[in-house]
Amino acid sequence: MIEVRALTKSYGPERAVDAISFDVKQGEIVGFLGPNGAGKTTTMKVVTGYLPPNEGTVLVDGMDVREEALSVRRRIGYLPENTPLYSDMVTYDYLAFVAAMRGIPKDAQGHRIAEMTHACGLHEVLSKRIDTLSKGYRQRVGLAQAMIHDPPILILDEPTSGLDPNQIVEIRELIRSLGREKTVILSTHILPEVQASCDRVIIINRGKLVADGTPDELQADLSTGERVQFSVFASEDDVSSALSAWSHAEVLRHHSDDTGEVHFTIAAKVDIRADLFHLAVENNWTMTGLHRERGSLEDVFRQLTSE
Repeated sequence: MIEVRALTKSYGPERAVDAISFDVKQGEIVGFLGPNGAGKTTTMKVVTGYLPPNEGTVLVDGMDVREEALSVRRRIGYLPENTPLYSDMVTYDYLAFVAAMRGIPKDAQGHRIAEMTHACGLHEVLSKRIDTLSKGYRQRVGLAQAMIHDPPILILDEPTSGLDPNQIVEIRELIRSLGREKTVILSTHILPEVQASCDRVIIINRGKLVADGTPDELQADLSTGERVQFSVFASEDDVSSALSAWSHAEVLRHHSDDTGEVHFTIAAKVDIRADLFHLAVENNWTMTGLHRERGSLEDVFRQLTSE
């Protein structure tokens, strides 16, 4: 549905997007990540036809965004980072205006507004002016306008910004349900949201693409290893001495509490839980905890985008 080839976009001498290439298939939910200033929003604006590229090509449903811009825009629902709403309009009137601008037949507009009202939870604010709404409700109105013409592609820039935890869960479920039939590109800084919602992750840094894969693939490929939390009733010195002889593991930190229980955080390239269990048995230590921690998506993100 979306093909980006060697896309480059500059603002004067500054190259915001530097020859990036990627594809997004129909029915995929793709998390588009990067630190502030990495080029995420610029890329989205080029894909939606809001900005022209300097070099490269972008095809949306087989159409070039430069040559068939109007047809491309008909197929896209776009929620920018700063939701542009007409603040002096009543919510219902605004959605009716957007429906008319999107070319929805007059006899179908009421039905589409009702669907968006239900999907985005706007029943309480349909008769209120937009400038009186909370940031969370304005975000929901923006999401409704992006979907009202039932586009096959949704491009959402920080769609849960300003929402409370309950609303975030609702919008996350909505995005996942939309992903069964639509193509969704989702930009956000909330990495657990990406893990919960997205089939695939694209990470860019300083305008360049630095990673592309499923969250599990990125965690497996780029993680520096595993960490294990190991807790036993034993002498802290005895456990430290035993673990120091291991070449395949490294103790990162340890401490004891008032009950005599000692807690170790251990890094290893392989799964060492069975080894730790046997170590406890051999030394007659009472083991009270053994928990493996995989490298998180946040660890991967920091590894790829830090200095």
